[in-house]
Amino acid sequence: MRTIALVGCGRISRRHVQVLTQIPELRLVAVCDLVEARARETAEPLGIPHYTDALEMVKREKPDVVSILTDSGSHPDVGRLLAPHVPVVVVEKPMALTLEDADRLIETCETHGTRLFVVKQNRFNPAIQQLRRAVDQGRFGKMVLGTVRIRWSRGQDYYDQAAWRGTWKLDGGVFTNQASHHIDLLQWLLGPVESVKSYISTRLVDIEAEDTGVAVLKFTSGALGVVEATTATRPKDLEGSISVLGEKGSVVVGGFSVNRMVTWNFTEPSPEDDEAQKSITDPPNVYGFGHKPFYEDMLTCLESGRRSMLDGLEGRKSLEIINALYESAFTGKEVHLHYVPQSVPLGRG
Repeated sequence: MRTIALVGCGRISRRHVQVLTQIPELRLVAVCDLVEARARETAEPLGIPHYTDALEMVKREKPDVVSILTDSGSHPDVGRLLAPHVPVVVVEKPMALTLEDADRLIETCETHGTRLFVVKQNRFNPAIQQLRRAVDQGRFGKMVLGTVRIRWSRGQDYYDQAAWRGTWKLDGGVFTNQASHHIDLLQWLLGPVESVKSYISTRLVDIEAEDTGVAVLKFTSGALGVVEATTATRPKDLEGSISVLGEKGSVVVGGFSVNRMVTWNFTEPSPEDDEAQKSITDPPNVYGFGHKPFYEDMLTCLESGRRSMLDGLEGRKSLEIINALYESAFTGKEVHLHYVPQSVPLGRG
């Protein structure tokens, strides 16, 4: 049994609390939020203490794991503050907004021997796991094209829930927030990105950052990629999908949270094909089903000592692509990775 505490009692915390109650090997012992009423509201039904000071919480409760669920811009600062005092730090996506902050968080955790895990729960969706196995088995042959589409609906009321939402300094737009999972899946499945070209626009809400963006990616393998992302879909969410096309096969995972196998076609049949084509149950929300297996995999990593597929270095990969997308959008140029951001307001305001 390991103990865990949560920092941040906003929207995403409800999903983490729900999942943690389903994992016997993890016991939630405390929560923290700068807004005392919000922390109390989360803690009281669980019969656990609540705090407004995260450092005080970890020093008193001494949890084995702390999950950071605060606003995106504060993730690295909170992580660096707590890393010297806790064996394991979990950070919701994105792990940081700037590459410098991501690197400092990774370095701090390494210095203190703290394990760092970044939440990219969609990697654990059953359909995505089946897709990854096909990639690992070489069933696609030469990769041709990877495409993600995020057509979700976030109205002004969503952004007005908290002052940090939609700001450059603390949040970013659809690329950073909603599409970060899907961009992570693209690079995880198709490999390193060589360069990007993107455009962004703010169409239907009053925020600093973008609610709509499109991009073209070139992978080092020679394959191409397309990102289409918007929170300006009306009146409700339509889809969160990914397509992977290769010389020997095509797979499309759709649903509204990359959870439903839509297309599974390969030139060479495999015993796995029938199972892969079975319908996948839709999750109750866009968070999908991946948080529970994410935490279970974390526990396995801690028990076995193996490296996580979602450590700090993995979390940094999609962040670098996102920063490149903004660099391209603001300069109008194709941006090659690896680069030094010059014109990106993300994490700086």
